[in-house]
Amino acid sequence: MTAAAIVSKVWSFCNVLRDDGVGYGDYLEQLTYLLFLKMADEYSRPPHNRKIAIPKEFTWESLTKRTGADLEDHYSRLLKELGSKPGMIGQIFVKAQNKIQDPAKLSRIVSMINSEKWVGMDADVKGDIYEGILEKNAEDTKSGAGQYFTPRALIKAMVECIRPEPKKTIADPACGTGGFFLGAYDFITHEHKSKLDKSAKEFLKLKTFKGNEIVASTRRLCLMNLFLHGIGEMTQEDVIVSPNDALVSDSGERFDYVLANPPFGKKSSMTSTNEEGEQEKEDLTYNRQDFWVSTSNKQLNFVQHIRTVLKTTGSAAVVVPDNVLFEGGAGETIRRKLLETANLHTILRLPTGIFYAHGVKANVIFFDNKPAAKTPWTKEVWFYDYRTNIKHTLKKNVLKFEDLKPFIECYHAENIAKRKETWSEKKPDGRWRKFSYDDLIARDKCNLDVFWLKDDSMIDLDNLPEPKEIAAEIVAGLKSAAARFEKVLAELSNHH
Repeated sequence: MTAAAIVSKVWSFCNVLRDDGVGYGDYLEQLTYLLFLKMADEYSRPPHNRKIAIPKEFTWESLTKRTGADLEDHYSRLLKELGSKPGMIGQIFVKAQNKIQDPAKLSRIVSMINSEKWVGMDADVKGDIYEGILEKNAEDTKSGAGQYFTPRALIKAMVECIRPEPKKTIADPACGTGGFFLGAYDFITHEHKSKLDKSAKEFLKLKTFKGNEIVASTRRLCLMNLFLHGIGEMTQEDVIVSPNDALVSDSGERFDYVLANPPFGKKSSMTSTNEEGEQEKEDLTYNRQDFWVSTSNKQLNFVQHIRTVLKTTGSAAVVVPDNVLFEGGAGETIRRKLLETANLHTILRLPTGIFYAHGVKANVIFFDNKPAAKTPWTKEVWFYDYRTNIKHTLKKNVLKFEDLKPFIECYHAENIAKRKETWSEKKPDGRWRKFSYDDLIARDKCNLDVFWLKDDSMIDLDNLPEPKEIAAEIVAGLKSAAARFEKVLAELSNHH
């Protein structure tokens, strides 16, 4: 059966379950549990004969022998039991629950999964099946799953620029469903095929990747996604994706590359209940010795954290919202420090309409970490404006890898010293332009939100966004304004 045929089979089931109120995300979780058990079962048999750390009474076979209420009860017990195991098994099954209340439908999914040999399938095929389902899940905007999903075309472009090499380590402190890891894995296995001897393959499988993901359901999808692509081991004790908040402390580990799209949303906060029983939100400020400045702005903290965890020879590509480039106070301090202590050589301005979160304006910053020095490491920053007069939407004009190819060519990864501007006084519509360090630090607040192209859409009625998008942007603007007013009000109340 082809990957496409299996995907459509797996999807037809999802539609049946939706009538019972089981959403994409819940279905995806159940598939994850069942697929993992089936593959464990296949690995335990000849020719693999691997030891799997799953108790005999909770193996795949224990499910295939049961039907009706007996199956439902047993499946719920199995999920609870495996969630208490150490290592990868425990992480996949942590807080697992059966969301399929109809035993007949559960039985049908078990037999659907049972009818395929998954281990023998090419990793690309298995991976494509799962990635296809993750993407479908992200499109279901009501579930909010899209916030853990970075467009695969953008990931591929970022990886092409960073060009990771075998036997080097790669981190993502907010790894979602693992898109950056898979992008890097694909690049290494295709570009460096000839260099991948046995030890390099082993390193790639078990030691290359390290991530953090604090949302349990997203973390399990990430682990399964990696596992299906051949990354990680079923009985691995040292789990590739940690449940810890990466921002809380510096683990001391240092990496060759960081590829990341940390969560958008301004503040880190914690909700607690006070003595009167009311809910209070506290801004979380991480007090870390290695940070240049303390702030409750999550993205600014991620930028500082990523700089910390890079080796002095390491490189990073990070998606950041516009506020990271222009915000004053802590933002200005961080930009100045980054320009001094690292070589912040490239900023890609991204178009709107490519993320599942509405109205997000974002960029990719590329920088190489450096050892301490007396003079600033950044000499010039190259900007590629792929925002002005560019229109993408999630449905009609989806961002494709081809759209970012001109940027990758300009980026000139093989030798960034040999870059050539496409902008000049004579070619004012060139999208690729450099600015010197001195020019940038002289700007008000060291603002790196730089643009120079004439925006035609000011009067372009044909290209107006969908009314729904305009409404969503207005609502987002009003919400953020209301939040600011509330903050001012709270501060005024505190003063009196």
